[in-house]
Amino acid sequence: MITIELKYSVNESEDGMKIAKILMKQLKISNRLLTKLKMNEKILVNDIPVFSNYLVHKGDLITVKLDFIEEDTILPEQINLDILYEDEYFLIVNKPAGMVVHPCTNHPNGTLANGVKHYLNNHKKIRAINRLDRDTSGIVLFAKNEYIQELMIKYANMKKEYIAIVEGTLEEKIGTINKPIKRKNGSIMEREVSEEGQIAITHYEVIQELEIENNLTVLKLSLETGRTHQIRVHLAYMGNPILGDTLYGKESALISRQALHAFHLQFEHPIMKGYIINIMAPLPRDMNEIVLKGKKDSQ
Repeated sequence: MITIELKYSVNESEDGMKIAKILMKQLKISNRLLTKLKMNEKILVNDIPVFSNYLVHKGDLITVKLDFIEEDTILPEQINLDILYEDEYFLIVNKPAGMVVHPCTNHPNGTLANGVKHYLNNHKKIRAINRLDRDTSGIVLFAKNEYIQELMIKYANMKKEYIAIVEGTLEEKIGTINKPIKRKNGSIMEREVSEEGQIAITHYEVIQELEIENNLTVLKLSLETGRTHQIRVHLAYMGNPILGDTLYGKESALISRQALHAFHLQFEHPIMKGYIINIMAPLPRDMNEIVLKGKKDSQ
């Protein structure tokens, strides 16, 4: 297992400052993580473990080790993973439709997280930065430690794009849906557009119109917010539910799930400054066949 270390050299203006303040300000370490580092004696100055109230001096080399063992209830399972990118900080996987990202009551095993746990083979918790619905395919980003997870959630400007095949055609070929979403009364799963909900913003662009099944449209979508079922709820509200979405639309003979795929993820690496991670996941076979069939029928 690779030991990830953070290093920082104390400058003149920080002479006499508590090390905890430097860790939180310069390395953006949270109070919660700082507590874990103290408990595990993972804060060092010039290779000597110190307490968080230690007063540093100009030229001191601070080292933070992120190799402590964590308890995790997720069990490792041998599952074939379609890995799109990996370094010592991240693992990015192309999730197939029909697979749950994280174990839950109805799906205690066989999830993407179970497969990632087996693949990483370490004593760390499995941390998915983004989640996809079971029947949505595409890119899922995992952080390999708590520090990276916190940086991504708090500071990363992630660009996430999706491809959807929806019913009908859209009059406006480029647009934004800005409608709040809340949980539907009496339902655990279903959401709806409501003025009582949380702000939700979805941008869309028509990529292609297909002359099949009384007309379908291929859309590219990006999110400003990340509400549960946001894309599905917004498109259904517009009158263009995602093809095969049985919760917000209806079944389709063309596909056995909602035709939604997370195809693009881009962000600046939080450790390697200036390095942009730009990942694409190809359109899965079931959606690609619909696009090809629509092209053929329109010719």
